[in-house]
Amino acid sequence: MANYSHPEVLVETDWVKQNLGKPGIKLIEIDVDTKGYDAGHIPGAVGFNWQTQLQDQLRRDIISEEAFEKLLGDAGISPSDTVVLYGDNNNWFAAYGFWLFKIYGHKDVRLMNGGRVKWLNEPDKELTTERPKIVSTQYRASGPDLSLRVMLSEVLRAQPGKTCNLVDVRSPDEFTGKVIAPPGMTETAQRGGHIPGAKGIPWSTAVGPDGTFKSVDELRTIYVDQKGVDPKKETIAYCRIGERSSHTWFVLKYLLGLSNVRNYDGSWTEYGSIVAAPIEK
Repeated sequence: MANYSHPEVLVETDWVKQNLGKPGIKLIEIDVDTKGYDAGHIPGAVGFNWQTQLQDQLRRDIISEEAFEKLLGDAGISPSDTVVLYGDNNNWFAAYGFWLFKIYGHKDVRLMNGGRVKWLNEPDKELTTERPKIVSTQYRASGPDLSLRVMLSEVLRAQPGKTCNLVDVRSPDEFTGKVIAPPGMTETAQRGGHIPGAKGIPWSTAVGPDGTFKSVDELRTIYVDQKGVDPKKETIAYCRIGERSSHTWFVLKYLLGLSNVRNYDGSWTEYGSIVAAPIEK
């Protein structure tokens, strides 16, 4: 990991095991729901539900700064804590959480490489169903840093290939419009396809069979050499609902070190339903 541009934001499962229970280190499991967490989680970890706790429940949006402060305060987290995130689906939702933590200015937040699945597959790693005893705090966020996020109006003005890189991280079938959403996924759009000028680079190309991130040389070969992502230009990542693109945003910004990377969390469920928006297949 030492060759990544920001190796400090990634920790291995062994590091997590060695630091369980240490003051100032807080573990959070972020899943699409909390069924996995309830069945067994890393000792000391709290569980966040992506659908109900990281999403505004009235409008489609990230939670407000006030809601973020309450969520972390209720979880016993302080701004000075080292927060380690992990979760299901190869850390999709944990990466979304990382993005949200950075929007609201938490300084030391990290991902556990390989996520929940890697921990489960290692025989020396234990699970518990016991919830940690929490002493609540008065968390105060800084921010928001909206430079990490792209809204629809900016996407419609973007000029992929000329002024920016537009990276579609969905599956090839979603990119071509063969399917609008992966099997079993409920969030969808009116039309299939992709935003004109986007490069199709599935999020999964960034990880190995065990879900851990590939080496920096492999990542540079994939994104820069093979797919033509220009490190000198702004890069916008999108997917279907913003979680897979958070994963790629993390790869491009923190592992490869691209200077200007933003996540379009409106993604295809928003863009694919806009009347008269241009679409390619």
